[in-house]
Amino acid sequence: MSSSSRDTAPADSHDLIRVQGARVNNLKDVSVDLPKRRLTVFTGVSGSGKSSLVFGTVAAESQRLINETYSAFVQGFMPSLARPDVDVLDGITTAIIVDQERIGGNPRSTVGTVTDANAMLRILFSKIGSPQIGGPNAFSFNVPTISASGAVKVQRGTEVKAVKQTFERVGGMCPRCEGMGAVSDIDLTEIYDADKSLSGGALKIPGYSMDGWYGRIFGGSGYFDMDKPVGRFTDRELHDLLYREATKIKVEGINLTYEGVIPRITKSMLSKDLDSVQPHIRAFIERAVTATACPDCDGTRLAEPARNCRIGQVSIADACRMQITDLAQWVDGLDEPTVAPLLAKLHALLDSFVEIGLGYLSLERPTGTLSGGEAQRAKMIRHLGSALTDITYVFDEPTVGLHPHDIARMNALLLRLRDKGNTVLVVEHKPETIAIADHVVDLGPRAGAHGGQICFEGSVAGLASSDTLTGRHLHDRARLKDTVRTATGRLEIRGASANNLCDVDVDIPLGVLAVVTGVAGSGKSSLIHGSMPSGADVVSIDQTAIRGSRRSNPATYTGLLDPIRKAFAKANGVKPALFSANSEGACPECKGAGVIYTDLATMAGVASPCETCGGKRFDTAVLEYRLGGRDISEVLAMPVDAAAEFFGAGESRVPAAHKILQRLADVGLGYLTLGQPLTTLSGGERQRIKLATAMADKASIYVLDEPTTGLHLADVEQLLGLLDRLVDAGRSVIVIEHHQAVMAHADWIIDIGPGAGQDGGRIVFEGTPAALVADRSTLTGQHLADYVAASPD
Repeated sequence: MSSSSRDTAPADSHDLIRVQGARVNNLKDVSVDLPKRRLTVFTGVSGSGKSSLVFGTVAAESQRLINETYSAFVQGFMPSLARPDVDVLDGITTAIIVDQERIGGNPRSTVGTVTDANAMLRILFSKIGSPQIGGPNAFSFNVPTISASGAVKVQRGTEVKAVKQTFERVGGMCPRCEGMGAVSDIDLTEIYDADKSLSGGALKIPGYSMDGWYGRIFGGSGYFDMDKPVGRFTDRELHDLLYREATKIKVEGINLTYEGVIPRITKSMLSKDLDSVQPHIRAFIERAVTATACPDCDGTRLAEPARNCRIGQVSIADACRMQITDLAQWVDGLDEPTVAPLLAKLHALLDSFVEIGLGYLSLERPTGTLSGGEAQRAKMIRHLGSALTDITYVFDEPTVGLHPHDIARMNALLLRLRDKGNTVLVVEHKPETIAIADHVVDLGPRAGAHGGQICFEGSVAGLASSDTLTGRHLHDRARLKDTVRTATGRLEIRGASANNLCDVDVDIPLGVLAVVTGVAGSGKSSLIHGSMPSGADVVSIDQTAIRGSRRSNPATYTGLLDPIRKAFAKANGVKPALFSANSEGACPECKGAGVIYTDLATMAGVASPCETCGGKRFDTAVLEYRLGGRDISEVLAMPVDAAAEFFGAGESRVPAAHKILQRLADVGLGYLTLGQPLTTLSGGERQRIKLATAMADKASIYVLDEPTTGLHLADVEQLLGLLDRLVDAGRSVIVIEHHQAVMAHADWIIDIGPGAGQDGGRIVFEGTPAALVADRSTLTGQHLADYVAASPD
């Protein structure tokens, strides 16, 4: 075949992903052509529609089409995906999504289990470990040892004989902690007051009042005297109060179930995820439950035979506790021809950890403790060595949680994926990553209803010279402050040794903006979150995700709906519950969801607006009640800025609601509608909602963990203004941050390092940003000096 015929081959013409008429979430009939086998970066303010275009449209349709290639039977076991609201999607390839969603916080999930490193180690120890104890399951902390014996019936010819047999499956689970690595104890002094009687309020458990049903059940059980102090109970009475199993009783002619306090609260409170319970219940759980490392397995989760099987002097528990860089060296030193292919694959996997900047982790690290950036990089590991090409890789802010020193390494990985012949789509705010793009798509001009349009499409140079919001701010550089605030006190941390910290002593100045920085894994979070003195008046806004269903929205999450409902109830002389779509005011047809879901078995379900309420979620009768001329559905459809004006003056003035709305506006969420489901918000929007909620707490010290996550360059300046207002109001603000603009704006910087993992955990600099720049002895100092040197000032 001649070269000219190859150049004009029809297959070579499909070099674009074409999107026409995309309307997912806030997108406004967006049409865009994305070049294949190139690195395309999507920019724009948080909430402008980047994720809706990349994840909600291109990646979602790719996954849906792949699912449709399976039989209807197989699809019945897979999640049903609806087609995105788009006119044309052409040229899409298989999409692999590497997002910021936390890897499941299941306590049994570790870095080793989610990356298959543990599986390889288990095979390795089962083959060449000494003494031999069994197959790979004998080294798994998720598999218990099971043994049984008895008679089994065996048919031989025409006879059936009973034969005695024994069965044993050797597992690696520690029997005491059941593979959890920790045992929980309940502090009974937090359960009851021994000096009081039950009728006198001895139980300290939230909601366990003796005035209601609990009082009738406890009193009617007859197991103990309600008026006798609990401290004088007999052993039998105390056991019945605390541990009695569920028992049917009859109280005042009614059949009820009595159950001891401990099993009851274990089911109703202690078994739930801490992030999903109400704050007062969370506080109770944290007081009452203490977790300590299992004394039998020393927190390794493994049974004794697994801990005693070794390769050389190293057990599988030792291997999982090693820093991955050290583990890679140990594996490299093994010379066992019988397992050479396994060693090669394990070594390649561990090298990927190091290459991606996670060499400071250990395989036993629970996945629930990883930051969003660490979780995202852990997901990348399985793709680095893949032989697949012509794949579309979709990344959501891959530089989150990365020090400027680490961003260059991440950029190299993105370019490597592209150069293998893949299409790489990246949602990003950092100028360092925008700079390496082959193609840029800028969405905006603003967020929410004011966004969802293509503002620019082209090269990085073209973006920089454009008049878009991103273009104008692309080369922004914050300058060092001329004067810094003087500390009004200090927060003393002494002997901090959590995780990789090396017995750190540090004084954090109060009354100023203090920034704690350092490369990823250096020990910043361990110092600030894990070593804070007990009793310190601290409110912490970390990176844990907001939990909420499609019924949750900014109004419910921030507590804004409560004063609004009360104001509507007072103005109309009715009950507040009528103004909740999750309670008495719900539309009877859609039960307050606003849509009717139709399940179509193996095909994607259909959500159609409820015809009864027109998607307003409320009963028609409720919409007759008004406040300031508006019904409750119209109020929930208002953006924050308009609602702040509405509740700030006139007959609709509600000071409690206005305060919450003002805080939402202060963190840059003035465009957000009050009733927008939390499930549709971007990562940056969710974190700022948490920040606005936490600002209501009158603590003296605020700790913020990377508050620039998901923030556009133009929004960082607004965040700095908010931090200044908090400090000027007499609060102390401690920020864990990598963004140079925040570092430059700080009054005091604490730099932790010099490296990650066991190469970090020490204070390498304390002082003002100007002193750090002048010093230039640390990685942070060098990057901050380069940053401020590029400032137009």
